[in-house]
Formats: sequence, C-alpha cells, structure tokens
Amino acid sequence: MTDLADLTIAQAAVGLRAQDFNAVDLLDAVETRAAFTETHLHAYLTLDREGSRHAAEAADTALAAGDPGPLLGIPIALKDNMVTKGIETTASSQILAGWKPPYDGTAVRRLKDAGAVIIGKTNLDEFAMGSSTENSAYGPSRNPWNTDTVPGGSSGGSAAAVAVGSALGAFGSDTGGSIRQPASLTGTVGAKPTYGLVSRYGLIAFASSLDQIGPLARSVPDAATLLEAVAGWDRMDATSYHGDVPAISRSLDAGVAGLRIGIVTELTGDAFDPQVTAATNATIDRLSDAGAEVVEISLPAIEYALSAYYLIAPAECSANLARFEGVRYGLRVDGSTTEEMMARTRAEGFGPEVTRRILLGTYALSAGYYDAFYGQAQRVRTLIRNDFATAYGQVDVLVSPTSPTTAFEIGAKTEDPLTMYFADICTIATNLAGDPAISVPVGLDDAGLPIGFQIMAPALGEEVMFQVAAEIERLVEFTARPRLATSTVVAP
Repeated sequence: MTDLADLTIAQAAVGLRAQDFNAVDLLDAVETRAAFTETHLHAYLTLDREGSRHAAEAADTALAAGDPGPLLGIPIALKDNMVTKGIETTASSQILAGWKPPYDGTAVRRLKDAGAVIIGKTNLDEFAMGSSTENSAYGPSRNPWNTDTVPGGSSGGSAAAVAVGSALGAFGSDTGGSIRQPASLTGTVGAKPTYGLVSRYGLIAFASSLDQIGPLARSVPDAATLLEAVAGWDRMDATSYHGDVPAISRSLDAGVAGLRIGIVTELTGDAFDPQVTAATNATIDRLSDAGAEVVEISLPAIEYALSAYYLIAPAECSANLARFEGVRYGLRVDGSTTEEMMARTRAEGFGPEVTRRILLGTYALSAGYYDAFYGQAQRVRTLIRNDFATAYGQVDVLVSPTSPTTAFEIGAKTEDPLTMYFADICTIATNLAGDPAISVPVGLDDAGLPIGFQIMAPALGEEVMFQVAAEIERLVEFTARPRLATSTVVAP
C-alpha cells in the first residue's frame, strides 16, 4: 500500500473525496514522515502541530458536507518569509527571532480559505539571500537525495520537504531563482509566476521589483493547482496584476505539437556540467519528436544579467531591510543612544551574507555612484526585457537548464560568494524581465542527483508554460524518489 505521504496533491484529493482516508490520516502520515526526516534534513523551522490538527479536523467536517475544493485537507508547507498569523515568522534571521505576526499574508489567507492544512514554516537563506540554504541563522537544510549536499536556495527547506514527503506541496519565493534552482536540485517542480500575478502582501521583502511567491510540488498539475489557489488581484499590493488570471491548468493535456520552442544559446556551453547538458539536449530531442519546432534563440544582454541583478537586488534590499532597527518588533540590543541601539541590533541580528548585500546596495545607491551602478544596471535590465520581448515574437517558450550543476556539497561554495552567485545564472534573467518560468525534473546524474529543465514564457504566458512542462513530465516519466523518502519510516 502506498504511504499517504507519497501521494501527489491530485491523488490525495481523489482519495479524500472517495473517503479512502481523511484529512487527519493524511496529516498523520506527513507528520510521521517529518518525524523521521527532520533529524536528517532540517527542512522546517517550525511545525505547527496544534494549528494543523485543527485545520485537518475542520477539513474533514467540510469534506463530509461535500466540499469539492482541490486543496481541502492537503498538507502544505510555507517558506518562513511568508507572514503567518500566530506562527513565528523569522525569514531565518536572528533579527526576527520570536516574532509572531498578527495577520496572514494574502497568499497564506487564500490557502487557508481553500482548506489547505498549513503544516509549518520552512528553512531558507536569511531574508531569501542565497542559493543553498546555508545562510540560515538556524543552520542549513540538507538535500534528501544526498544529505552531504545542499537542497538549493533560498527556498531549500520547502523544496526538501516536498521531495521527501514531509509536505505534499509548498510555497517559496523567487527573487533570482529561489524556487526553480532548489526545485532542480531536489527533483521537484517549481514555478515562478509573472510578476504581480500573486500578491506580495505579507511576503517579507528582499527586492521588491523582483520578489514573487510561487509553488513547489511533485508534479506539474499539482504546481498548477497550487498557483491557481493564490493567484489574482489584491488591493493590498499596488503591484498586483488587475486583470484575468491566465488559464493555468486548461492546456495541460494539449501537448507541444505546433509550438515553437527556443533554446537560449547563451545558457549552453562549457560552463555547464556535461551531464546537465546531456539531459537538457535529450529533453529537447523529445520535444522535437513530439511535434514541437525547436530553434536556437540568442538573448545577447543575458550576459550581463548576473551583474545587473547583484546591483539591483542589493540596492532594493538595502532600502527594505532598513525597517529592521530594533524599535518596533524583533531583536533589540540595548545601547546608550538610539543610534547605538540600532547599530548593535543590526550588527547582531543580520548574518554575513545579508550584511554584505546591504553594504553593496547602500554603496550602489550612494551619491556619486547611483548612476554609474544602480542606474546602469536598470538600463541593462531594460535591454534584457527587450531581448526577451523580441524572442517571444519568434517562439512560444524558451528553454534552458535550470541550474548549471546538480546539488553541490555543503560548504563547497560558502567561501567564494561569486561562485555561489553563479548557481543562479540560468534563472536570474526572467526575474529581471518579470516573466514566468518553471523547472521540471528530467533525470539523474551519475551520482544519483536530480537535473532540472527550465521553461520560460512571456508575461502572463503561464498557460503555454505549464502546457510544455506537463508534456515534458509525460515524455520523461521522472519517477525517482530520494533515498530518505524510501527509507523505513518510524512513528513519532
């Protein structure tokens, strides 16, 4: 018999409606899995056992009354930068240790309204700044495929939880690839929607023009279901898209025949692991055999995306994190003056990577340097947007590897920030453009670590993006599970 913790969201929803099991049974299975895996992974910072139990019991009552909601009773994990009422929300930073918000963010509220069972809050790189979850003030998460390796970042905890079965689905945030890169490294599906499609109200800000909430799941249909549950206009977010939500799930079975798919030439070459390249090329060949027309597309300005991102994102984080000063909430370290108190609080509350980016961003915004650095980066951003717009005039979607490598060992890149930053080389450009993108697992390397394939689409092009992703999922038939998920699970 299949362990309930191994079900997809779609399978669990069918079983709940058929009364094969109930929401409490499903929660028990997931919590039992977490009791075994958390000692190895540290995917979670907080498990809300009492709140999730009440939510599961309420879901069973609604199910008995005939409620057909696709997320009713489904155990979902939230990245710990998503504000959640009454549950400690730290963004993996000491400066917010102990803070329990008095409200739910919009995405959280919509999930609760849909009947989802919020299991707990997952680990991340502090304030979402990182690519490995090693920058968490509470210790790193580990990859369930090989616990000596990272799960990616910054949404590494969410990705690890979904991969191992301590959540059926999860949400993360994506500022430069922080959903897609960990999805690639953990063999899960991770999607970044169009900027503004999901409200950022209640997301602790890193870089406001880049941040976006999105789902992680075990299948493309599951990811679509999760995204549909939270998408749509919100009056609490001035950047929220005030229009019709794309028909995300409508074309999942449409195939790729007749679509034009562009290979981004700048995201190929010797800088990529040969096994990643081989899996990418094999997937492209399958798309071609399935009837898609495959062409090469150049995005010249993408060469400068990494440099532009690491000026724009730190500049915005410098402004956003100025609010954490020890006065209103969070950590407060006393000093003889207000200025000394603020300085001590920030020095003790922020970790080294956050401090590095605040300093870089403040410098880039300073008098005499603003135009040379931040202003120039914004001009490069415009060039990148223009390149994407031109490309989407020729093709329906663009494709590339999601990550240049598979999961790397914990500690392998922490001493060299530039090497760590390169982990996001494939994902950053779509954040700068504001377009959607998704990562789908397409194979394993010789070490048994997952390889992700990225599909990018024009703004509000989620329907065709998920259409291609679903076809890849059918063609590749990636069914492998990480070692921890297939180990003997012991009761808590």
